[in-house]
Amino acid sequence: MKTTEFTMPEITISYKDNVKASERVKILSSETSYSYLKPFYIECMEHHEESYVMFLNRANKALGVSLISKGGMAETVMDVKIILQTALKVHASGIILSHNHPSGNLRPSEPDKQITSKIKEACKVLDLHLLDHIILTEESYYSFADEGLLLALFFLSHYPIQKA
Repeated sequence: MKTTEFTMPEITISYKDNVKASERVKILSSETSYSYLKPFYIECMEHHEESYVMFLNRANKALGVSLISKGGMAETVMDVKIILQTALKVHASGIILSHNHPSGNLRPSEPDKQITSKIKEACKVLDLHLLDHIILTEESYYSFADEGLLLALFFLSHYPIQKA
């Protein structure tokens, strides 16, 4: 937009919602999450890491899935700002993080745990719920929620272990 003194960029944000509410997929479990997320990883599953986030409404119905990052063989970046920006754009109430491990190893790394904790804390500020973080491989998945790791990360970040 041109003003008399300077040029100001115009910011536009869009989200095309072309699915009726009655047709949205309801996410009931980590298994459901895995089955709907896995097709997004078809091109990269055993080659390089990618990260997708599923955004949900208050009824746990999927609003959509967004590619967050593409990485290398051993890591990909989950940028908190990009994730939260997208969540706000689609009016999400909950999010499910996901990324693949090309090695086939389902065990979460320390960086996986750290970024999950960081995103969980950031979500609280916006009244968003981090429902799960799914690590996918071709044959199976690991769910932070199923393994109690989301709760454990909460307690570790709020009540760090004191050394005697």
